[in-house]
Amino acid sequence: MLTPGNVSDVKAAPALLEQAGPMRYLLGDKGYDADSLRRSLRDAGTTPVIPGRRNRKRAIRYDKQRYRGRHLIENAFCRLKDFRRVATRYDKLAYNFLSAVALATAVAFWL
Repeated sequence: MLTPGNVSDVKAAPALLEQAGPMRYLLGDKGYDADSLRRSLRDAGTTPVIPGRRNRKRAIRYDKQRYRGRHLIENAFCRLKDFRRVATRYDKLAYNFLSAVALATAVAFWL
């Protein structure tokens, strides 16, 4: 799903979660820290593994051991951003940009 650059992670999360289907855990960074998102995940039977932001009044408990695996996701995005066309988004149309991302993914992880 491609969103404009000014859309926050929390606002785009519900649409992404609808497409993902049922899951046991959701690993996310501090950008996904919102009480409403945590509540909707728990209602769906998903355990959120999301650290709380520093400015929270009450500390959030999360599975730190499981959260360590999130670096694999970050590594994949970093690998895609090695392709200049993806990192700088030269394409104006979303269709063309997603095609470039698909091609970069094939080159980076399959070839």
